[in-house]
Amino acid sequence: MSDNTKQEKSSTGNRKKLKELLHKSDNRICADCNAPDPKWASANIGVFICVRCCGVHRSLGTHISKVLSVTLDEWSDEEVESMVEVGGNSYANSIYEAFLPREFSKPTADSTPEERAKFIRSKYEFQDFLKPSLRIVSSKSSFPSTSSFRSCESGKDKYSSLNSNLSEAGMIEFIGILKVKVVKGRKLAVRDMLSSDPYVVLTLGKQKAQTSVIKSNLNPVWNEELKLSVPQQYGPLKLQVFDHDIISADDIMGEAEIDLQPLITSALAFGDPDSLYDMQIGRWLKSYDNALLRDSSVRIADGNVRQEMSLKLQNVESGEIDLELQWISLTGFEN
Repeated sequence: MSDNTKQEKSSTGNRKKLKELLHKSDNRICADCNAPDPKWASANIGVFICVRCCGVHRSLGTHISKVLSVTLDEWSDEEVESMVEVGGNSYANSIYEAFLPREFSKPTADSTPEERAKFIRSKYEFQDFLKPSLRIVSSKSSFPSTSSFRSCESGKDKYSSLNSNLSEAGMIEFIGILKVKVVKGRKLAVRDMLSSDPYVVLTLGKQKAQTSVIKSNLNPVWNEELKLSVPQQYGPLKLQVFDHDIISADDIMGEAEIDLQPLITSALAFGDPDSLYDMQIGRWLKSYDNALLRDSSVRIADGNVRQEMSLKLQNVESGEIDLELQWISLTGFEN
């Protein structure tokens, strides 16, 4: 059996397990606000959540909550098994909300972003509603599941500082998720003796994501997908290419800015892409003051909003990068 066939069988089996778990009665509502029909999940915590709570979970960081779409993302065997091991929203909430004060009301589907963020951060980040002798063992290099508990001494006065110390990220309401597939580079600049070891860094606000390093290649093929959360107030997506260097600081190999407005404005204007035929819905035009090599169309294809583009790297002697963008809305309709 080929590796591709094994991967397809594994993917099909994972989708079946997730679907069966999602159909359990307690998983048909969001674990945090009871909104119906959740389409997102925290793979390491083991709960199904709605699109609005999903935005807050993503702001916590993957070391606390690793958010995946039930229908759009590829799940690993380990992530699916983690969900199955927890058993669903009821079991997870019996742990995370075991000591929920009577006067502390859970948010509803209509709650404000501030109310939602306050509750979710109290529940998962500060762990205020756990039994005092328990907390989740977590680190930024691993994704703990709800079943990973150990005894430890509880921290003091965590909740008392919540109102005054809500981080900026925790109060942001995200409007969508941007998937960026870094496809390949062409004619990249030489930064070592004869070649370079390039990698790509994407920056949106305070968020960063980067590809792997490809050794000694001026025409690298990555085909790597990176994800960034998009807040209501968003700016351009910044792309930088670097040459990895073990001894000294990494050298810049060019940069470009990507205007996200044509993609996001078109997507929000047309609504749910699942209800539309394949069609062009927008365009980012090449001009003297942007990095486009040619006009870039925004299209609905197979129920997804996508945009392909080729960029000429700026402030460097040579270099081009091909990208594929996909927009997933977190407002107005479920994905």
